Amino acid sequence: MKIDLNIETNKALKVVVLTGAGISAESGLKTFRDNNGLWENHRVEEVATPEAFSADPDLVYRFYNTRRQQLLSGDVKPNAAHAALAQLEDMLGDNFLLVTQNVDNLHERAGNKNILHMHGELTSVKCVSSGVAFHTDSDIDMHSRCTCCTPANRLRPDIVWFGEIPYHMTEIENRLAEADVFVSIGTSGNVYPAAGFVQFAKRCGAYCVELNLEPSNGSHEFDAAFHGRATDIVTKFVSAISRSSS
Repeated sequence: MKIDLNIETNKALKVVVLTGAGISAESGLKTFRDNNGLWENHRVEEVATPEAFSADPDLVYRFYNTRRQQLLSGDVKPNAAHAALAQLEDMLGDNFLLVTQNVDNLHERAGNKNILHMHGELTSVKCVSSGVAFHTDSDIDMHSRCTCCTPANRLRPDIVWFGEIPYHMTEIENRLAEADVFVSIGTSGNVYPAAGFVQFAKRCGAYCVELNLEPSNGSHEFDAAFHGRATDIVTKFVSAISRSSS
């Protein structure tokens, strides 16, 4: 499969990339949600809402501790698609922004630096009172405490749960408004506000590309769509961008 991009090439391109669970699937990282809508055999209401944390914090702690352990196990590593996006950032510098719905750290491990985690991070926890975040590679539980308050308060996973506002929305919208190219990779097109980024970017004049295993719910909104394994189509896309920018 060859990827040809019908984009203006006489200027330095500003590119915003959105990634979802599909880019990490080939790294051996289980996606939270299966075809039945369950997150690792748990209903969303049990592990991914503020109400769930209030009702059964031990369950929520265990759920995210397990996800963090899996991520840091050594069996999960960045794949060729992650590496290609790091290469794209190297090429574009500050004209590149990676927005991810993923809570893993595979983009960072591949070499990306200009990243916004709109749904939080597994390797981060935050104070339930101040919201101050702390890096962690370790499990947390009911006895874990912050270092930002006196007396110290409980910690919670630094994850944006259902019913909470995603992080960095103002910066994301500002960068989408300036983008020449918007690329959506490995997303279902079901989860808002990310599912609406393509409409916003198009209204602002961006050329919009979908790279996904199969057509997303919003695939018809894109100017171009290429479907297949992320490790294949993302690397080919970056090669096409490289040719267009040279």
